Amino acid sequence: MFSASLSQRPWRWVALCSVVGAAALISCGGPNARAKEPSSASSLSEVAVVQVARRALQNTLSVSSELVPFQQIDVYAKEAGFVKELYVDYGVHVKAGQALALLEIPELESQLDEDRASIQDAAGQVSRSQKEVERAEAQHNVAHLQYTRLAGVAKSRPGLVAQQEVDDLQGKDLASEAQLEAARSALESAKSQLHRAQARHRRDQAIFDYSKITAPFDGVITRRYANLGALMQSGANSSTQALPLVQLSEDDLYRLVIPVSESYVRYIKVGDLVEVRVPSLNKRFSGKVARFSVQVAADTRTMHTEVDVPDPRRALTPGVYAEATLTLARQDHALAAPQESIDVEGSERFAWAVGAENRLERRAVVTGIETPEYVEILSGLREGDWVVAGGHGRLRAGQTVRPKEVSLIHAQ
Repeated sequence: MFSASLSQRPWRWVALCSVVGAAALISCGGPNARAKEPSSASSLSEVAVVQVARRALQNTLSVSSELVPFQQIDVYAKEAGFVKELYVDYGVHVKAGQALALLEIPELESQLDEDRASIQDAAGQVSRSQKEVERAEAQHNVAHLQYTRLAGVAKSRPGLVAQQEVDDLQGKDLASEAQLEAARSALESAKSQLHRAQARHRRDQAIFDYSKITAPFDGVITRRYANLGALMQSGANSSTQALPLVQLSEDDLYRLVIPVSESYVRYIKVGDLVEVRVPSLNKRFSGKVARFSVQVAADTRTMHTEVDVPDPRRALTPGVYAEATLTLARQDHALAAPQESIDVEGSERFAWAVGAENRLERRAVVTGIETPEYVEILSGLREGDWVVAGGHGRLRAGQTVRPKEVSLIHAQ
């Protein structure tokens, strides 16, 4: 038994050595095994990269608000009266100065008749006073001439003329002069009466002219409150609840009031162009920043800003909602990288750049204008650099990667 076992061992050893040798041969140099061995290139991590390049960037702000007429007023009657004529109705376009309605005010008509009569009386008094002044001037000229002549003779030839005669003529001269002054004073008084009568007439006529209610500016009638025969109360009397005649709205210029957040206030300037889109009309209009409050409201932290929207074709409707897009900042040749390539860690922003020998470099960057797609790079990257787009969680500085250029949808 023992000897038999010994005789079988050499054959088993040879068979074992043959198996081990074959395995060693395959592991060390077989062509099939070399094909299955992973290469060093295929073991590298593949990363998607994009190139930092120059492009136009602009930062915009979109705000929805209501379009309101640039001017919109209720038109009241200045004086109380009955609506005698009504020339407008809903939707009628009017020009500045165009008559909207005519009121009947009998009291004022009577007052005007009385004023005209007073003017005629005053004018007649002025005419009579003027003639009285002319008569007084003639009498004074005669009396003064007689006194002057007689006084000259008495002076040149003393004793020839009695002094009593000289004194009598001097008295008549002074009396005629006083009468002339009185006539002139009466004339001035008559003229004053005439001026007062004319002033009363102008005042009453001006009040009566308010019986014709006119449009203060070009626009469209958006409401009508009165009918023919209705009694219109004076809108100037605060003690009565006066009802307006119509509502007038300017229809070729609108204003869009938008609240601008305090973080964007520094970008707003008068004259900035604004794109206004009206979804209900499926139309776009051009506007401009016309005015703003220059003050941030404490409760909302926004600034009241108004955009003027011209509408010469009268396509807009008051009260519709519009979306205003303001361009806050713009760079036509900015160095930009996609948003996906920028990481934020605390207050620091950085990007993973592919450097020499495809090794990753963690670059701190300073950014400027930001859009939903791109970020302006002020420092940290150069034009032509390749940066990793997305998937940054598994990256580390110095890591060798296999970059693969990708085209982002918004970069096309």
